[in-house]
Amino acid sequence: MSIGAVLDEAWTLYTKFFTRFFVLALIVFAIVNFVFALFWLALDERASGGVFLGVLALATAIIGQFWLQGAVVFAVEDARDGVFDASTREIFGRVMPLLGTLVVAGLLAGLGVGVGLFLLIVPGLFLLTIWSMVAPVIVLERSDVLGAFGRSRALVRGSGLRVFGLILVTIVLTTIAGNILRAVFSFLPLFLEISVGSTVASAVVAPFSAIALTVAYFMLREREEPVPEDVTAAATEAEPAVVAGAEVAEPPVEAGEAEPAPDTEYVCPRCGATVAREATACPHCG
Repeated sequence: MSIGAVLDEAWTLYTKFFTRFFVLALIVFAIVNFVFALFWLALDERASGGVFLGVLALATAIIGQFWLQGAVVFAVEDARDGVFDASTREIFGRVMPLLGTLVVAGLLAGLGVGVGLFLLIVPGLFLLTIWSMVAPVIVLERSDVLGAFGRSRALVRGSGLRVFGLILVTIVLTTIAGNILRAVFSFLPLFLEISVGSTVASAVVAPFSAIALTVAYFMLREREEPVPEDVTAAATEAEPAVVAGAEVAEPPVEAGEAEPAPDTEYVCPRCGATVAREATACPHCG
């Protein structure tokens, strides 16, 4: 797995099926940011119910984040063959049975990474890297919470620096793009800036990170899957090894078959006799 290969495939999927990924993210962020907009509006006006809206906004954001992440994993699996077959409703429906597992695993991973970053930074970055495949493992391998953490670490083993580099690149790219898009809507009132501006910006940039991590998951999984023995044997039989420096023997000439003629002679196509090239007719058969 290389960072360039992952980003190349992720960008291809993102641009080819941009509308489909955008709609998936738009549905989730429209709900999440609407609740957040209500919360900030209540705080700004010091209205009652601010605490309730704050809790509701936080819960909506957590559930929405992992719902979208699971949906993107299914979408990438569907689109890697070049065709996006499943509908938006089907994709969200496939995530629903796994949503609880995704939320629990995501909260545990977020807590571990957060504590690690707060204490020494490096442990947090390490956990962020080795647990980066938890969502694809849960969605595509139907793993439980604890099994997903172990499986993610096993997939990342040996490619930790490249996976960390991929995470870093996607964070930088999406942060820059997201801030630029949000700035476009900064002239709107606070409620519309959050409910409209942040929704559009997030719907544009958020899918790319999830796509890249899902593509990385597939590449890491393909790396660990051995080539079937029958395929290896067939390849060995089809391509015999040649020792370096050795001359390749010409196939033997069968009995009765004429030897290849030199440049000054040719073989008569009728009787097979060798004839001088300057002769106008075969001396044997005319």
